[in-house]
Amino acid sequence: MTTSSFPLQPTPIHVADEVLDDLRQRLLATKWPLDKDNEDGRYGVRRTDLKRLVAYWADGYDWRAAESAINAYEHYRVEVDGVPVHFLRKPGVGPRPVPLVLSHGWPWTFWHWSKVIDRLADPAAYGGDPADAFDVIVPSLPGFGFSSPLERPDMNFWKIADVWHSLMTDVLGYSRYAAAGCDVGALVTGQLGHKYADELYGIHIGSALKLSFFEGERAWDITGGRPIPDGLPAEDRARLLEVEKRFAVHLSAHMLAPTTLAFGLSDSPAGLLAWLLERWTKWSDNGGNVESVFSADDLITHAMIYWAGNSIETSIRTYANNNRYPWTPSHDRKPVVEAPTGITFVSYENPPGVHSAEERIQNFLGSDRAEWYNHVNITCHDRGGHFIPWEIPEEWTEDLRRTFRGRR
Repeated sequence: MTTSSFPLQPTPIHVADEVLDDLRQRLLATKWPLDKDNEDGRYGVRRTDLKRLVAYWADGYDWRAAESAINAYEHYRVEVDGVPVHFLRKPGVGPRPVPLVLSHGWPWTFWHWSKVIDRLADPAAYGGDPADAFDVIVPSLPGFGFSSPLERPDMNFWKIADVWHSLMTDVLGYSRYAAAGCDVGALVTGQLGHKYADELYGIHIGSALKLSFFEGERAWDITGGRPIPDGLPAEDRARLLEVEKRFAVHLSAHMLAPTTLAFGLSDSPAGLLAWLLERWTKWSDNGGNVESVFSADDLITHAMIYWAGNSIETSIRTYANNNRYPWTPSHDRKPVVEAPTGITFVSYENPPGVHSAEERIQNFLGSDRAEWYNHVNITCHDRGGHFIPWEIPEEWTEDLRRTFRGRR
């Protein structure tokens, strides 16, 4: 499909001046907590760090420059099965580009894919083979960023997969396509590989959770109510606690009271930035300095996308809906995800007792998750954190290309 034959007309991103003016006033009027005795961040984001970023957001950051960079790509807005969908497109440059839909997670935005879009669409420009080119489609998940306002209250990962399939086949007219995703987007992608395997070239994911991950009456508790086993080596015990602390707060809050939380985050840009910043800080492989991975401009651009779309409430409610509307299998065949599946792991997220990239792969292959996927390409990297395509874009791109070679 060429640009001239694409069935939609682009709609550039534009945030109204009135929104920006209101935002600045709110930033300047931030009411700050005391934040005593929090130099080590034990109580959460430190006031000193956040205050610096908020001041820059109000009087240094240039959204129009960020908006211009974002608009270097084609943007479209459509309604799919009653759901608003914004997506970015980069046409592939090669003899036969394969359509590829990329699904982000939370607290991601579509722009977290920005470091791999050009590499995937035009591999020759980066020293690669034009035969590996993809026609890249990057949507904002429904209720995230510019895929708003989302009036439908029940959206979750497996329902998003149905929207994506309608977008790719009915709206854009692709008879077959590829899919990739990370975080919640990996579950969206896994569901595509489960329900629509015959219409996919394959999938590539940044994790390999069971599609039933959010099921159960205590899904909000990352431990599942299980105590730490007796006799666990001290190193493994410390690692287990570290991992649990990394994810427990947002998982429980998003699943149990997303709207309550959203009243504050939707009203206060400083509060919104704090909630997002803590995740970006703890989940990225940054050596204690988040701005080694995300510059101040990067951090604020991602926060701006949530703010401008007034989408924080609908984005975090997805967690509750993943549990409230449990995943239902479309078939009982094995593996559950029949589409050929590539997986990229990073050692930063290794579970307790796993100390190397090779051990991470073997740990997965020995788990009950491995049988869920028709895995054909598994890699683990010693660097990079949760935001894999942002943190190690070259490695992620090559992993994905390898998954689809010979399957076009």
